[in-house]
Amino acid sequence: MQLSLINMILHAGPVGQLVMFVLLLFSLISWSIVFIKFRLFRRVTTDTRDFLEAFWTSSKLSEAYDTAQDYEYSPEATIFSTGFTELQKINKIRSRKDGGNQPETLEMQMATMDNLKRAIRKAESQEMTELGKYLPFLATTGSATPFIGLFGTVWGIMASFHDIGQRGSASLAVVAPGISEALIATAGGLAVAIPAVIFYNYYANKLTYIDGEMQNFSTDFLNLVERDMISRT
Repeated sequence: MQLSLINMILHAGPVGQLVMFVLLLFSLISWSIVFIKFRLFRRVTTDTRDFLEAFWTSSKLSEAYDTAQDYEYSPEATIFSTGFTELQKINKIRSRKDGGNQPETLEMQMATMDNLKRAIRKAESQEMTELGKYLPFLATTGSATPFIGLFGTVWGIMASFHDIGQRGSASLAVVAPGISEALIATAGGLAVAIPAVIFYNYYANKLTYIDGEMQNFSTDFLNLVERDMISRT
């Protein structure tokens, strides 16, 4: 069966072979993205689990910050590092202005929380962009390759009818080889599109879950900072 498929592709016209080459290219890139994302999300899951465990058992934010540097694939670790760094910058600016002796007013606390929220939201957006990189190609593959295959089939059938006109015979022996070669393009398009759609939906759902977990962690972190500010007033 494999030799038969290969022979049909090799005996197809130049347009049919070009279509199959394009489909093969889409397939190779799609499967590369699938395996890359599989490894990435597995590392994200492992690092996030370990970081959250270390974070909630840390006694100080500075200790959690040092721990977060060991989990580069965890979005929560990146978000926390960004937020903690922003807090450090704000504290340094205030220390230079008033020598660190002036107590924090309500306005200062609100400004700190606003700056911190903006920094965290930016970090969340960057993490989602990074995790979702290249996934649109899977969506493009799933929607475009069936039509590319269909184009190859239509072109092959047109060529078959042209051969029928030249030979003056419409017998099955004359028609079947050309049409079967043409239909290979449609089958190839579907073979490329179906896995791409399946894995795109799978990874899109993973992204949605990760986004929800990031927002939950961000809310918990902001609550911790806000409670700490209230306790100092």
